[in-house]
Amino acid sequence: MHDIEITPDLLRGALELERTGSGLRPHRLPAWARAQTQDPQPAMVEAQPSGVRLAFRTAATAIELVALPTRWAYRGVPARPDGVYDLLVDGRLTAQGSIPGGTVHTVDMATGTTEHRAGEPGTIAFTGLPATGKEVEIWLPHNEATDLVALRADAPIEAAPASRPVWLHHGSSISQGSNAASPATTWPALAARQSGLDLINLGLSGSALLDPFTARTLRNTPADVISVKIGINLVNTDVMRLRAFVPAVHGFLDTIRDGHPDTPLLVASPIYCPIHEDTPGPGAFDPEALREGRVRFRATGDPAERAAGKLTLTVIREHLARIVAQRAATDPQLHYINGLDLYGEADHADLPLPDALHPDAAAHRRIADRFAKLALSRVLPRG
Repeated sequence: MHDIEITPDLLRGALELERTGSGLRPHRLPAWARAQTQDPQPAMVEAQPSGVRLAFRTAATAIELVALPTRWAYRGVPARPDGVYDLLVDGRLTAQGSIPGGTVHTVDMATGTTEHRAGEPGTIAFTGLPATGKEVEIWLPHNEATDLVALRADAPIEAAPASRPVWLHHGSSISQGSNAASPATTWPALAARQSGLDLINLGLSGSALLDPFTARTLRNTPADVISVKIGINLVNTDVMRLRAFVPAVHGFLDTIRDGHPDTPLLVASPIYCPIHEDTPGPGAFDPEALREGRVRFRATGDPAERAAGKLTLTVIREHLARIVAQRAATDPQLHYINGLDLYGEADHADLPLPDALHPDAAAHRRIADRFAKLALSRVLPRG
């Protein structure tokens, strides 16, 4: 086996690489953006490399990746399974594996304290690969931070050529991949492959909040297609009222347009979520479900509070559609996607949200197929 230096040209989907004491950590927000919030949530999730993958060409039959996972757990909440590494060979999902152990941060939500348990790197090996030239991608776990320590192969590798158009997407935990089976089967990853696009996924769990630093990151990142999925986090964090929401959306889109004046820009509203359709946030864990060892969410607001400007998914869809229609009069590359066309009430009856908030693996596949056909196909060149 040969030691391969992990260089930036071997990585796709990361906006920045940090040299840590353990290895190379991909980030999905640059350091200047990370410095503009004191909230630990975006700091945690942007380092979870959803959409980030090693991409190279090789004739190797055996490949090893050494990495140190960092996981977050919550006392009283069932532990999440170890993150999955997906191996794609010439675009086909070929093998999967996990690295157990690693560093674990356990949060006690009752006291606000965090217990830290340091861990060691582990190795995942992919063997029995065809001894011919091929394009290999190793998709990193979408739900745990990963420090890349070493890469080995039994034949030379070279960075895969960047030949596909870049799709830059921003959204919530649903876009990051919550409840997806693996990193290459989140709905943005599936839609990107179906559409022949090179994905940069800025889905930030709990943090799609129209933050200016996120808008500036989107503005500064080269892309051929951009999409933003807005709504669910604004409701379940209860961070603003309608008066602030409308100008915040305009400002967010204005900032993106400062760097991408003519790039196709898709604005998607929330998918169907019964607990927040007409009931405002904040959202919370369902204590009864936790007592039974299950994770489930509930809305704690009062539907009557909509009169005072509290946001619900129905309210957000109405105003997003109006905002996009207003702006599209002078911005022909701006398009509105109704989230109910991606996953609506009938889909919920067929594939219900298992925790009342996030789609399951089958629903991720359905959303991906519809986004590719209803949204991406509208803005990609034909033929």
